[in-house]
Amino acid sequence: MKLSIKLLASAGVLSLALASSSALAAADEKLRAAAEQAQPAVIESLHDMVLIESGSSDVEGLKKMADYTEARLKALGAKTERRKTTKGAGADMVIGTFEGTGSKKLMLIAHMDTVYEHGILDTQPYKVDGNRIYGPGIADDKGGIAVILHSLKILNDADWRDYAKLTVSFNPDEEVGSIGSGETIAELADQHDVVLSCEPTVAPPVAKNESLLLGASGTATGTLDVKGKASHAGAAPQLGRNALIELAHQLLQTQDVAKSIPGTQLNWTTAKAGTVRNQIPDHASAGADIRLTIPDGVQKLQAALDDKVKDRLIPDTEVSVKVVAGRPPFVADDRGRALAKQGQAIYAEFDRTLDIAEMTGGATDAGYAARSGKAVVVESFGLAGWGYHARDEYIDTNSIVPRLYLMTRLLMDLGKAK
Repeated sequence: MKLSIKLLASAGVLSLALASSSALAAADEKLRAAAEQAQPAVIESLHDMVLIESGSSDVEGLKKMADYTEARLKALGAKTERRKTTKGAGADMVIGTFEGTGSKKLMLIAHMDTVYEHGILDTQPYKVDGNRIYGPGIADDKGGIAVILHSLKILNDADWRDYAKLTVSFNPDEEVGSIGSGETIAELADQHDVVLSCEPTVAPPVAKNESLLLGASGTATGTLDVKGKASHAGAAPQLGRNALIELAHQLLQTQDVAKSIPGTQLNWTTAKAGTVRNQIPDHASAGADIRLTIPDGVQKLQAALDDKVKDRLIPDTEVSVKVVAGRPPFVADDRGRALAKQGQAIYAEFDRTLDIAEMTGGATDAGYAARSGKAVVVESFGLAGWGYHARDEYIDTNSIVPRLYLMTRLLMDLGKAK
């Protein structure tokens, strides 16, 4: 029964391509002109947001971003809510709701936090160089916020209300796994028919073309803990049980464990042992970054790791390993693929090619939005850029107008779908 419902919904999304070519043909140039006229305002918004440093632990900066986005949503006529995250730094989500006259329930999501520490603008300032605008967080994900705000402004100016409900969610903790907002995103998504997530797309020439994304890894954290016995490193090392050596042994024998479990990836990335040079360490630990594209990946990795660590190098040491699930994986269904193809058709009207990317090793909130399978979810409606999570992050201004056109045109199509 569930399969037949999904297939019918998929057919409905696919039918949009046929309906839009005739029903919206007269509106295409108007939307394109509106997108072109909006570009200077988009750049101004990007400038304003980049100057607000909003790392995931920067509560003051995140409050400024929440104030900024809430004010912008209110100006568009949204009913807004500040919802406290349940874990983490304690910053607020901003949720805006619009009530329309149509039948579809639509949701747009992006995040306000960045990976950068406070003070980053001193060494990586906002700057313009040709068609590139640089700034920390400008692509990931302040460009996504800009696409949402300015697309809604274009549609608002056109008196578009062809939806039952349109919800916007901006969260403050995506870069740390959405530990305090993920459940809220999942709950909200289940109340909607379609969710468009606005992470960035990779800009040419790094990628051949811009794209929409149909898959993103889930995350988990691995912790390896070894307990040994301390002793004097010079006078009586033989009386100790070296937790550091045992940890090294365990890291080596578990480093490839994920290769036997398709859909999982594990990399040990942190380690700690000992406090002084002249003592055999009695404790050592390591942490792993884990990526998953299968729903039972955590359980399979846990079982495989438990089996591996039974083999000890240092007698009388205690070894434990724990895998804790984080953000769920995102794998779009047939309805999502049909919606992405609709996006391709819209980009073709712009004489531009839009690719469909199947999977990325990065993790996004599309995983929470798609977790139950109720909503149709597609990722990467943000601006094209590169350098995120690194130095010299930028967006390509050539993507601004096409991305605004894509978002506005697609929302109008979705509103017309039966």
